[in-house]
Amino acid sequence: MGTQIPADYRPSENEPFMNERQREYFRRKLNQWKEEILKESRETIQNLQAETVPHADLADRASTEAERQLELRTRDRQRKLIAKIDSALRRIDDGSYGFCEETGEPISLKRLDARPIATLSIEAQERHERREKVYRDD
Repeated sequence: MGTQIPADYRPSENEPFMNERQREYFRRKLNQWKEEILKESRETIQNLQAETVPHADLADRASTEAERQLELRTRDRQRKLIAKIDSALRRIDDGSYGFCEETGEPISLKRLDARPIATLSIEAQERHERREKVYRDD
């Protein structure tokens, strides 16, 4: 991570697409997101380990179990999200980050800023969702 960028830097359409500064910006953004998820995950594990006291009341026990299952499903989604973040970081390293997997065209900086793990342009994503909806409705 050699490129220095100011703390208030935001990628701009007025600079070359996926230049060093933009790649560094997205690398940092993805790594910060990953760290937040890992921190939450560690806290969840600590909470689940701390809450091992069984409840005498059946309703309390059921409520606690439902909360645990919800938390575990959330963590599973976040585990999958970490895999997508790692994949995006690999794409930054290999130079394919920011380009649509379907068309090869650049993904808009606004979309990448909002969803840094995006692999499709908005247009390709919409086509994908329409196809998915058509097959799901059958």
